[in-house]
Amino acid sequence: MDFARLRTLRELSLRKTMAAVAEALLISPSAVSQQIAQLEDETGVELVERRGRGVRLTPAGQRLVDHAGRVIGILEEAKTDLAELKKTVAGELRVSAFPSVAASLIPPTIRAMSARFPDLATIFEELEPDDSLAALRAWQTDVAIVDDLTTSASLSETQVEMLHLLDDHLHVMLPRDHPLAERPHLTLPELATERWVLDTTSATYSDVIVGACRNAGFDPIVNARCHSFEVVRAMVEAGCSVSINPGLRGRDHIGTLRLKEIRPIITRQIFVAFRTGERRNPAIAEFVDEIRAVATSMTGSAVKG
Repeated sequence: MDFARLRTLRELSLRKTMAAVAEALLISPSAVSQQIAQLEDETGVELVERRGRGVRLTPAGQRLVDHAGRVIGILEEAKTDLAELKKTVAGELRVSAFPSVAASLIPPTIRAMSARFPDLATIFEELEPDDSLAALRAWQTDVAIVDDLTTSASLSETQVEMLHLLDDHLHVMLPRDHPLAERPHLTLPELATERWVLDTTSATYSDVIVGACRNAGFDPIVNARCHSFEVVRAMVEAGCSVSINPGLRGRDHIGTLRLKEIRPIITRQIFVAFRTGERRNPAIAEFVDEIRAVATSMTGSAVKG
């Protein structure tokens, strides 16, 4: 059985559609379909069933995916063993993180790593937490930055190790001249009559915000749904809306906005994640130590209104 086709089947078990697998593997959907068909020819059994726009693995397909996962894991463990024996920080390290954290933590970490280890190429990809964890499980990234607010995965799963980086408080984002702008902090009910702009890049994050408002006794009046922080910021700066955003994301825009901590505090925990046992890899170990040092240096920088 061809190894690349086994990996494609495993991706399909995680991502559910040919299009999603094609995007992850940087090939066309027809190539994904062809690889699955060829694997079925090789094994002589049906591996997938098509259901509408998606697919479902047959029992034989799921059994083969289980074996493929162990095979890939053994190969990755061999790579880690060799890297540990060489004790050199070189080659390629793949890192993923979601936007608000990536902007704060990733650039200084990569800069420091490049200065210390010129033979290491750190490749960064912006991914939402659930996508980062999927990429980590699929061996498409080596280190993932995730949080506990928007990820649906258990933080205690055996495939992945997670180390705490920092806590980030959510803040209300107001225009500079808003009537509540001089308040030291705000409660959600005080914003019940405001118009809201939501960042819907992550559906899970926007659901968290809407859920918090409902728990406070009201449905937010949403007048804008955006897919980028730049548009969210512009809507708030123009006085069109208010929003709730992570403190890390707003720290660079204090001069043009007013950020007010919410009471009671809404906190998200941010973690650095890697596959279980792979901290033995010198490149991963050094990156994890460096990004934890960067996070520690930021912890004392409180976001002020």
